[in-house]
Amino acid sequence: MIRIAIDGPGGAGKSTIAKMVAEKMNMEYIDTGAMYRAIGWMFSKNNVNTEDSAEVQDVLNRTAIDFDNGKIFLNGEDISGEIRTPEISKAASVCSKLPEVRSKLVALQREIAEGKSVVMDGRDIGTNVLPNAEVKIFLTANPMVRAKRRYDQLLESGKEADLNSIFEDIKERDYQDTHRELNPLQQAEDAVLLDTSDMTINQVLDEIMKMAEGKNE
Repeated sequence: MIRIAIDGPGGAGKSTIAKMVAEKMNMEYIDTGAMYRAIGWMFSKNNVNTEDSAEVQDVLNRTAIDFDNGKIFLNGEDISGEIRTPEISKAASVCSKLPEVRSKLVALQREIAEGKSVVMDGRDIGTNVLPNAEVKIFLTANPMVRAKRRYDQLLESGKEADLNSIFEDIKERDYQDTHRELNPLQQAEDAVLLDTSDMTINQVLDEIMKMAEGKNE
């Protein structure tokens, strides 16, 4: 059994790479960022007061998250296409600071990784969720490169987008993620740093596959 932890800031390509690695190695892909986005979407849709611990816990108690064929389901509803917007990114960042949210999702993530090989990406997988993962990678890229990637994704999906606004959103979220009190975004001491600013997807994939295959030998 092997567990691959991929951490890094928003827009670094973690999800894309993690999915490809999981498919190549016939492993389960767990998109933890999507899980936080799902909670953000749920809280936004229901106008949850994130400062009210009782209300937050009540909604979490009634929230179930599952994955199937690369899609994320919240209480049985496929919300894969609803959670990839700048607004939900902000909501996810707010939710990720809440102890109740992190406790619920981290417990679920660890439970999934106990019984099978997984590729998991997020902000604190190698440092907190799976500190004993066999392979740890910190994936990053220049903020403007990340903004352009997110901009292109939105356009390709038929959504309107403004590059400068996305760039500012990414910088703001980077600051929030690295300065939050609870499990801030940081590179694990034993993680390999991969800056993808000038790398193709296949080059990044090859690097990670070499690491994973080395652990499997």
